[in-house]
Amino acid sequence: MAELSYWQLAWIAAVFFFAFVVRGMSGFGAGMIAVPLLAFAIPLQLAVPLCSLLVFVLFVILVIRDRREVVWSELRLLVPPTIIGALAGLWLFAMLDNRMLVMMLGSFLVLYASYMLAVSVLGLPQLRCSQRWALPVGFFGSFFDTLFGGGGGTLVVIYINARGIGRAGFRATVAALWFTEMITRIGGYAWAGFYDARTLVLFALLLPLMWAGTVVGERLGNRVSSDTFTRILAVMLLASGASLLAK
Repeated sequence: MAELSYWQLAWIAAVFFFAFVVRGMSGFGAGMIAVPLLAFAIPLQLAVPLCSLLVFVLFVILVIRDRREVVWSELRLLVPPTIIGALAGLWLFAMLDNRMLVMMLGSFLVLYASYMLAVSVLGLPQLRCSQRWALPVGFFGSFFDTLFGGGGGTLVVIYINARGIGRAGFRATVAALWFTEMITRIGGYAWAGFYDARTLVLFALLLPLMWAGTVVGERLGNRVSSDTFTRILAVMLLASGASLLAK
């Protein structure tokens, strides 16, 4: 903890609270929000493993609560490529330096945020797809999640929506899938030595903020329309990505 200044600690706390507010409102996106903002203050090699631990705790709670709503036919297809994608992402995460990861994250955010805005503004129709898409979606979703601490999960969100699964089944299935992904990712981060005493102390201190942000987000989610929220989130992600590329 001695290596972090007071402003860094304050920034980390504020970012995680805000990220889990967003997650509580939307059902996903904590890592996608937190990691780019944390990258302005701390290395991604600290930000990504730390965020993963906090999100994992939340998924444990959600899986226990919503296990009866899981769509097992979809989950069985998504789990194997998700694990393989996480392992591939872990290998690349350990190989790249922080600057390269920041540039890749910034590029990914700009592309994805542009896609979100295009869908929201143009009002594209709801997509439908077959289960054959489970393999590439599972692989690339966990691959990007492992590299950047989030973002790849949006591929799974698009896939589950395109399969026409209802809200309860959607939330339960993605939580169960990401729970499995997190076990693989956290095990890999730990094996690579990314969890030191500083990371674990930060994790313990941030747990109350994670819970508080989630509760606040769930309450706010009922007051903001999905279209408005999507556009706000897309603009924020676009700004974060552009800022990281200019950093």
